[in-house]
Amino acid sequence: MNRVVITGLGCITPIGSTVDLFRDSLFAGKTGIAPIAAVPDAPEGDPGVRYSQAAQIFDFDPAQHLDSGIITATNRNTQLAIVAARQAARQASLTEHHAPENIAIIMGCACGGRSSEESEVKKLYLANARAHPLTIVRTMSSAGASNISIDLRITGPTLDISTACASATHAIGMAFHMVRSGMTTAAIAGGHEAPLSWGFYRAWDSMRVVSPTRCRPFAADRDGMTLGEGAAMLVLETLESAQERNAPIFAEIVGFGMSADANHITQPQADGAATAMRKALADANISPGEVGYINAHGTGTQANDSTEAAAIHQVFGARAAKIPISSTKALHGHSIGASGALEALATTLALQEGKLPQNGDVTNPDPSLNLDIIINGPRPTGATIALSNSLAFGGLNAVIALRTWQ
Repeated sequence: MNRVVITGLGCITPIGSTVDLFRDSLFAGKTGIAPIAAVPDAPEGDPGVRYSQAAQIFDFDPAQHLDSGIITATNRNTQLAIVAARQAARQASLTEHHAPENIAIIMGCACGGRSSEESEVKKLYLANARAHPLTIVRTMSSAGASNISIDLRITGPTLDISTACASATHAIGMAFHMVRSGMTTAAIAGGHEAPLSWGFYRAWDSMRVVSPTRCRPFAADRDGMTLGEGAAMLVLETLESAQERNAPIFAEIVGFGMSADANHITQPQADGAATAMRKALADANISPGEVGYINAHGTGTQANDSTEAAAIHQVFGARAAKIPISSTKALHGHSIGASGALEALATTLALQEGKLPQNGDVTNPDPSLNLDIIINGPRPTGATIALSNSLAFGGLNAVIALRTWQ
């Protein structure tokens, strides 16, 4: 089987709309969480929810990147995907070195073009008005994958995976297996979401899982998640092709595991998350003792963080308390289907820099979890193996294992 390496990175996120800006914010602990901006269609822009913070992108102007026809035909979530994919493909010189039919595009997007759908439904319900003729192509979850294909003239396998908060990690894992097996020679994999609409804010408010303050994963006083938006992309290709053309190599993907809790639609189970981590380790042919960092799903809810901690203890036993762990959601928020891609990007940069990102906004980790939560700034590391966990509603779990490239 082929070894698979990452040769291109791209992102549009609340903490940076280039990888360099994302890296700077990640290691500086600079958060993108801020007061909710005026929400279209909501009365006076106020979504009327019990929380006031979200991780929004304020510096993205589609007109600076896309022509008017594409802007008209796409939702914001697709626009983020196209621009982030361009960044990654350009850095890897992807289409100059791989035939278009041998490149896969595997995206994670769970929410689709939600804001486009809501505005049309509003017109329908209030005025029995005709929906805009582009409503379907703006709202379908696969629009991001399709538009990346069109934009970059890539003709290989192209699809979207929708598994709630694990979507992007499933996408990266599936792309990894496709390149490793030789099905394709390269892939663009990642996730994108722009779900921050009035209805989305209100629906999450009703679940009572969004923080009234801000996301503080694994903190003793954690009180919920903070919603966000964003896109992040990785270019994957075989080690052989990367070395032949002297491409930049940021990290190696070595394993992928996935599982289902098969228990409850919103209550996570430690057994399911533990199974996904064990499968990722087995797929990578590495032992638990080799793992030097875990980028946790870490939403900041009581249920997720305690369950994920229990799963880590199941897998790593007595060593669990000594593995450095952080969740970067306190910085970039929880962007649902895109989260796994932002966290895979953070994990890749951590291995490349030899520096582990801190668990932002946390000063007092929950002692009952018995984990080594990184606080008070980034931590230097010699870790060579890291896991990135994604644990979704519906009990869908996905974990990728990455290795330092030297």
